[in-house]
This record gives sequence, C-alpha cells and structure tokens, in this order.
Amino acid sequence: MGSFSVCIHFDRQQFPEIQAGMKSCRSEYQQYELQWPLEDIDVGDFDKIWQEHCEDEQSLSEYACAMRLLAVDHWKKTTPSDHDRIEWCRRTCYEFFRGGGLSKCLEKDDRRRQHALGGAANGDSCETERKRMKTADYNTIKIRLLDVGSCYNPFMEFEDFLAIGIDIVPAVESVFKCDFLNLQIQEPLQLAPDTIDTFLRGSLRSPLERVPREIFHVVVFSLLLSYFPSPYQRWICCQKAHELLALNGLLLIITPDSSHQGRNAAMIKSWKKAIESMGFQRWRYGKDRHLHLMAFRKVSRDTRNNLLNNDATPDMLYIPQDFNEFEEESVFTDAFTRSDSEERLLVEGFGALPEGMMDELDFS
Repeated sequence: MGSFSVCIHFDRQQFPEIQAGMKSCRSEYQQYELQWPLEDIDVGDFDKIWQEHCEDEQSLSEYACAMRLLAVDHWKKTTPSDHDRIEWCRRTCYEFFRGGGLSKCLEKDDRRRQHALGGAANGDSCETERKRMKTADYNTIKIRLLDVGSCYNPFMEFEDFLAIGIDIVPAVESVFKCDFLNLQIQEPLQLAPDTIDTFLRGSLRSPLERVPREIFHVVVFSLLLSYFPSPYQRWICCQKAHELLALNGLLLIITPDSSHQGRNAAMIKSWKKAIESMGFQRWRYGKDRHLHLMAFRKVSRDTRNNLLNNDATPDMLYIPQDFNEFEEESVFTDAFTRSDSEERLLVEGFGALPEGMMDELDFS
C-alpha cells in the first residue's frame, strides 16, 4: 500500500550514520544560503530550493530515521501522556467530534446569524436541531485523519481514526510518499462515508500525487510548518488543508516554542488572523512547555464572511527563524543516558541540522 520502508529498527550503533545524515542535510542548506541570501529569496527560488531538497532522498531518509528514533525511542517513552502531542490530537478530536464541541460551535454559529438578522428567523431552531443530529454521525464512523509529515503514522494505533500518513520520505511502509506542497486536489467524491473509507484504504498509492477535496475530517500539521523556509509555503499548506477538509473539519497545528507563553504571542496572533482568513475559526489553543497547540475548525461560507480578514497575507505565517533569530526552541526533554562518545556524536549530529529546524532541539 505505502512506499518502501527506509528504516525499521534503531540502535545506538546507528548514531554515527544518523550524524552523517544530519551533516549532509546541513551542508545542503548551507549551499542554498550561500546561493540565495535570505533577504533576496523570491517565491520561485523557494520552490526551486524545495524541489532540490525533496530530490535529496539519501539525506532525507537519514533524517527520517533520526526523527523516528526520537519520536519512538525518546518522546514516547519520556513524555507524560497529558503532554504528549499525539495524545493531545486524539483528545482534541474526541472532544470536538464526540464530546459536544462541534454541537456547541454550531449553536454559536446560529446565535451569531440570528443576531446579525436582528432576531431569530423562522426555522432556526429546526436548523439547529438538524445540525445537532448530524454531528451525532461522528459517534458511528471512523474519523478520517490526514497526518502531513507523518514519518511513522502514529495515529494508526487508534481505533477511532482512519489515519493516512504522508511524508516526503516515509520512515515506515504505512506512510505514503507525498510532496504536500505539490499535491493536486481533485473534485470531491460523492459517496457514502463507508465507501469513502474503502477508497482511502484501497485506492491510494505511493507516490501520492492527487487526492479528492473535502475527504478528511482532520488534517494534522505536527512540527510541520516550521520545517518550511518560507511563510508562503506555510500559507500554501494551510490552504491545501482547507481544501481537503470537510465542512466543520479540524486543522490541528503543533509548532515548537520553548519560551514562556507570552514571548511569541504576537506571532500566534498573526497566525490566527492569517489562518482564519482562509475559512477557519480557531477552536482551541494551548501552550505546552515546548509547543504551541492549535485547533482550527473549517467554517461555512456565511460564518467565514463574518470572520474574513481581507488584509491577511502569507508573511503573517512567520517564525522567529525567518528573521535569523536562531534561538534554541526545545521539544526534547529527559535525554537518553549515554556514554561520553555517544553524547559527543549526538550533539555534533543535531548541531548539523538545518538552522530552521533548530527550534525543535535541546542538547541538555
């Protein structure tokens, strides 16, 4: 079903190979930085850089191995469940679709509409009840979830999800090879939910190049947007997520930040305005020790018109690294117990990562 596996098992003897892969990635980015100074890069240049980056499969495969090692052998074992990013996504989806979150959103939408019309219109209560009954469908179907930049498809272990993982270079066979920036969006499928599930289980192939619009209930960007060197690319990702989501679907965004909650408040406010301008409404926000966690609902056209920010632009999806503020933003805690030689190899290896990814690392 998916692509071939580039790495299945990890042990400490692989640290030198992981280090070499990270150095290769860093060398590649240094070449780009010399050729295109950041302030001189145009959108077309970013597209060219990204294409060349995607073609370097050896470095990307080594990087995928390293990230899976960290996720499976470190984060999963050392992070408390109430601070785990995957568990946060699962819990958020459950509370929204099956715990009354969506129903409350629809009721608020109706109240806003009635207020805009100067009072309740005939049939509003019936419309609210109809929507409430429709939300109950999520208790009987699997939640169709797309995990972008998935690496090893961690959502497959949850029975409530029909999880599709995609990555430019997958780390396991269950993840489809896909360049999300260049994914083609086709017309929606006019099929029953169980038939759509069958389509997703049996019709997708690697490399995945096209997907019907409005087919997913959830799109996950976990530590994804900060990977891209350009706000324009982050903007395109969010637009594609909007196209792929069904009405009232959720876009879950997790991005690293180890500073205190208020330090980058302006950035989070800017992201909110930019993403809501595309037809989303933020439903939930949280700040963990190392992460910002955001959930956005895809809203109806009339709700979108009330929220629309016509002055939103791609550069509003900025990160500190866009301005050469290369400060360590950690999502790593409780490091492995290692020998001195292993410690040196890991520190040198992580130090060789692209600077735009340094916000996800901690050498303590």
